[in-house]
Order: sequence, then structure tokens, then C-alpha cells
Amino acid sequence: MDKQYLLDQRYLKMAAIWAQNSYCQRRQVGALLVKDKMIISDGYNGTPAGFENVCEDENNRTKPYVLHAEANAITKVAKSNNSSDGATLYVTSSPCMECAKLIIQAGIKRVVFTTNYRLEDGIELLKRANIEIVRIDID
Repeated sequence: MDKQYLLDQRYLKMAAIWAQNSYCQRRQVGALLVKDKMIISDGYNGTPAGFENVCEDENNRTKPYVLHAEANAITKVAKSNNSSDGATLYVTSSPCMECAKLIIQAGIKRVVFTTNYRLEDGIELLKRANIEIVRIDID
């Protein structure tokens, strides 16, 4: 196996561990932003800062204001002195359309994920923007 593939697997495993921080019951997703082999940001799906840590309503539907892991990682790096331009996003689930738009605007050049989101439109948009897409299974 090549070195990049092994690194990709390791970062995805770390993203999977980070997903465990999510309070969401239906699905826990983790994300890491990596640039020059350094983690510059992280995120997991959940409610905005200061909100209750409950992601689902009484009908077990995800509340509309829950942030996806990718959005949390991108907005977190925006508050730091780091730049996501040219970075790789490692995420446990493929991005949705809304997160794909953020990924493009953030200058992220590569997205590595493990499982497919229920819709493929986010991946299609990323491909259209010439962002490298890699799907890897982790043990």
C-alpha cells in the first residue's frame, strides 16, 4: 500500500473517533481538515454552540439547525489563523449539497470519506468543481 493511502485511512479512523463526540442519535459524523500533514480543524455534527445538545425532535427527525461535521470544521478554521485553502477534508460520510458548497468556497482540494450520504448531489457538485474525491473503507 502506498503511504498516502495509509495516511488517508488513519485520518479517517481519527474522524470516526471524533464523530463519537456528537450527541446526535440517528447518525454521528466526524470531520478533520488536514493541511501539510497537520490537523488544522475538526468537527462533528451537532447543534450550534450554546444550544441544547439534542439533535432530534420528538418525532426523531433531525432539527433543521443541526450543523454537519464538515460545516463545523470549516467554520472553526475560519475563526482561527489557519487557511483551508488547498487542504484535505476527511469525513466519515460523503458531503451533502450544502456542505459541498462550503467545501468549494473554502478552497478545499480533496475530500476523503468512508460511507455514502443518502444523496449523491454533493459529490457530483464537488466533481464538477474538480475537487478530488476518494472513498476508502476503514476497518
